[in-house]
Amino acid sequence: MIRVALVDDQQLVRAGFRMVIDSQPDLTVVLEASDGARGIDQLSGTPVDVVLMDVQMPNMDGIEATRRLTARDDSPKVVVLTTFENDEYVMSAISAGASGFLLKDVPPEQLLDAIRTVHRGDAVIEARSTRKLLQHVGPMLGAVQPSLPEDLTPREAEVLGAMAHGLSNSEIAQKLVVSEATVKTHVGRVLSKTGSRDRVQAVLYAFQIGLVRPQDLLGSD
Repeated sequence: MIRVALVDDQQLVRAGFRMVIDSQPDLTVVLEASDGARGIDQLSGTPVDVVLMDVQMPNMDGIEATRRLTARDDSPKVVVLTTFENDEYVMSAISAGASGFLLKDVPPEQLLDAIRTVHRGDAVIEARSTRKLLQHVGPMLGAVQPSLPEDLTPREAEVLGAMAHGLSNSEIAQKLVVSEATVKTHVGRVLSKTGSRDRVQAVLYAFQIGLVRPQDLLGSD
């Protein structure tokens, strides 16, 4: 059973997420909190696997709460929830250690898949969310010169580009006509060679070095 915590100052949002999550046989909401400070306190005494964390909350925002949680040895995975009202918050939350981000209006099936994905140790990089993120934070990346790590192979660079386009491991495997196990190996090497903590950082890295441009994703759904 995957234990989920909901940290959001909107009670209706928490109620909606709880209803969706508790409808699944392998998921259960074990904790709700209305701000980051209360979430941190409650998480200290309640075992949780995945935290759905709002960005903007009173008392302690989602950035600081995420930073404190991911600093723990037994840290749960954190997925940031956002409406992109504050773009800087999203980037900061990911830098603080979030395993991904979701729009608050994400379809229920994608929410459930995201929880299971981060619980497996992967990160949530959903193409639609990535495009919307880049519409807002793309200019923050600034002018960069493409510069791949010297030891990154052409195939690993191809995998990194596919990750940045929002493809899952299975989708990358299908595109490259290789096994999913092979893709997992490539992804692991990409993370290591780019110095990325997780898939989220690797995707941001791909944009920062110019391997993929924001406009490459903004034209399609």
